[in-house]
Amino acid sequence: MSHALRAAPRGHASVEMRVPRWMDWLSGHVERNPRFWIRLGRCESWVLRDRLDDIPIERPVYVTGLARSGTTILLELLARHHDVSTHRYRDYPPVLTPWFWSRFLDRAARRTEVARERAHGDGIRVTPESPEAFEELVWMAFFPEAHEPTRSAVLGERVRRPAFEAFYRDHLRKLLLLRGGRRYVAKGNYNLTRLAYLRTIFPDARFVVPVREPCAHVASLMRQHERFSTEGARDPRIRRHLRRSGHFEFGLDRRAIHTGDDAAAEHVRELWASGREIEGWAAYWALVYGHVRESLERAPELRAATLVLRYEDLCARPEQTVRRVLDHCALSAGDLPRVARETIRAPDYYRAPFDSTDLRLISRRTRSVARSFGYGD
Repeated sequence: MSHALRAAPRGHASVEMRVPRWMDWLSGHVERNPRFWIRLGRCESWVLRDRLDDIPIERPVYVTGLARSGTTILLELLARHHDVSTHRYRDYPPVLTPWFWSRFLDRAARRTEVARERAHGDGIRVTPESPEAFEELVWMAFFPEAHEPTRSAVLGERVRRPAFEAFYRDHLRKLLLLRGGRRYVAKGNYNLTRLAYLRTIFPDARFVVPVREPCAHVASLMRQHERFSTEGARDPRIRRHLRRSGHFEFGLDRRAIHTGDDAAAEHVRELWASGREIEGWAAYWALVYGHVRESLERAPELRAATLVLRYEDLCARPEQTVRRVLDHCALSAGDLPRVARETIRAPDYYRAPFDSTDLRLISRRTRSVARSFGYGD
């Protein structure tokens, strides 16, 4: 069974993305009928009730940051831990019914797929068993306005959504049951605006927020946006896949995360709409990480539960940085620091396409927030 959005590698400069027809059809059904899939997910929970009730959700870990900040690297590494369960590529499209779908795949799969470079063209190779960020589909089913660009996406500590919370807890228990783990780990870029709400659901949750130097980060974001926009224009199935899987970071349906500031969010949209891509991405970087800074400053308990780490430190000192992550998450180290040392490197597959004027623009737009995370001029 093919995984979600795969690429046929032809060198980093040109990777053709593909979405299987069956996946396009089934993901469309999930998108159009969220209530049906919620009901089916609840039916699944009823079938598994005796087993789910015996599974505790202890200290779930949320890796969340702006796209291209190192979240995938961290997820891939943490997913190697013997105690950890995550979503996988094989869970898509019917993410809301992971147990039923997994049982079907176990009976239907007839071949073993080799690892392929993922669609981003960044050298990360995946199989259907690789961890992936599909939790967002659960949020979209219950919060259909989550990606409305003109509405705040912030969910604070006063939010209460009992129906979602009950479904969500059961969903996490199913993944722990399916994969035999004791600790749930999720990667989700959009959880940046939900940290406080997640702490009300799981007071012992741990958050890991990677941040990246603005110029390099903007360059990487622009490169991926161009890649996914080109491929989305070539094949409408790719555009539909990104939307249906909860990936609005890049491509023709790009949407900025609304962090609660209407004027700032509108300004980013205006910059992008007028073709001022560099300035728009820089303003977006400052908006998102400014929100992170303010959220942690005003909530000491949330700040204590959150580890902010720099992408550059992860690349330059992977072993030490990963030990910090594991300590923060209360996960045993095992051989993960060694694996990090042997596998994590700074990217070498592209160069930032900026001249001195561009660099000054990015610096001006991001300086005050960047300094909060240890980046100078």
